[in-house]
Amino acid sequence: MVPVTATASDTDPTGFSRPATYREVFAVPEFRPLFGTFLLSTAGDELARVALTVLVYQRTNSPLLSALTFAISHFPWLIGGPLLSTLADRLPRHRVLIATDTARAALLALMAVPGMPLPVLLGLLLLVSLCAPPFESARSALMADVLDGERYALATSLTTVTLQVAQVAGFLVGGALVAVDPSLALGIDAATFAISALWLSARLERRPAPGQTTGSLWRDTAEGLRFIRGTRRMLAIIAVLWVAALFGNAWEGVAVPLAAQLGGGSMAVGVLLAANPAGVVVGGLLLGRLVPRDRRERLVAPLVLLSLVPLLAGGLVVSLVGGSWSSFSTLLALLFLSGLGSSWLIPLNISFVQATPAAFRGRAFGVAVSGLYGVQGLGALAAGLAAEGVAPSSVLALCGGVGMIAVAPALLAYRRTQGTSAGIDTEGAPGA
Repeated sequence: MVPVTATASDTDPTGFSRPATYREVFAVPEFRPLFGTFLLSTAGDELARVALTVLVYQRTNSPLLSALTFAISHFPWLIGGPLLSTLADRLPRHRVLIATDTARAALLALMAVPGMPLPVLLGLLLLVSLCAPPFESARSALMADVLDGERYALATSLTTVTLQVAQVAGFLVGGALVAVDPSLALGIDAATFAISALWLSARLERRPAPGQTTGSLWRDTAEGLRFIRGTRRMLAIIAVLWVAALFGNAWEGVAVPLAAQLGGGSMAVGVLLAANPAGVVVGGLLLGRLVPRDRRERLVAPLVLLSLVPLLAGGLVVSLVGGSWSSFSTLLALLFLSGLGSSWLIPLNISFVQATPAAFRGRAFGVAVSGLYGVQGLGALAAGLAAEGVAPSSVLALCGGVGMIAVAPALLAYRRTQGTSAGIDTEGAPGA
């Protein structure tokens, strides 16, 4: 495996690495539609998710069912992510992107029909979510195809920041729209996917499929899993990703009852959910522009811990103080601080790309993101189940406290495997 290296545009006249600029990133023609459509669809998705979650809680008054609604969009990754993401290596990646966005636009248009029964809405949401594994795998792999060196590092930071901005916008607007008409939120989401499909169709180059995948879909999937299993570095990176995300995001499944414990309504739900991604925006900008490349990797461990400590503190504050403006504002500040720590995803993403050859990139992204969404869904569901017996603030505290203990072995493995990203450790693994 060959790690991502600096290109001529990434070095100064003396030969030393220098940071890329946003102008250099946006000068790459294919990055603009990849970036713009990601912003559109993410905002629409979060808008629809918060609207459906609040709607279910209003109809059932059940934290568990509310958490299940929030988690259901993550489960297709766990069920079929590794298999479906193989399409990003078997088919031309631009074709995968356009087809999946078109399908999601049609399905969401059906969900937006007024009076649609709740079970049908959840079933359609599951189908919409099945389109995500091939789309995200193809998009992530194509990003690494069109950008390299420090341009890719800066684009990763920018995309992560954009994700959080889109989530903030989606959460806030969704919290406001649910009081008016949840169908409107779903209709807006359908429109974002339709625009995305048209934009990608018009602006992406027509490339052939990247891999020589002549076997069955199952065989290609198995090869991708063998590649990951045979590389200690990949296993360490994925372990950090999954465990940190499991505990760092599980509390979102009880955001609605947590807001109710604080005495807030649907708008308070959106504000609580927006605080964490707002912190990631600031952290991502600082990492992308101010932290030298050789220091980013060393910041992963302290940033992961920073993302979890405020959750423990926030849960304790709400449990001890109760529902009041002071506890609400304190929790918002702590969730923002947790978001600053959650920018660990940026250097971890760069390490992941450096450890993955191009022919396996779609499948490797698919496995990693499948597990990521899977643990987020399971975490949200577990948080909702726990909130049936204890206060939501106690669930928040447990996410932070137990998370710090659980992620420690993965962080140690990550530190020990630094510098080994170019080798495969198991004899017979693909590329060995």
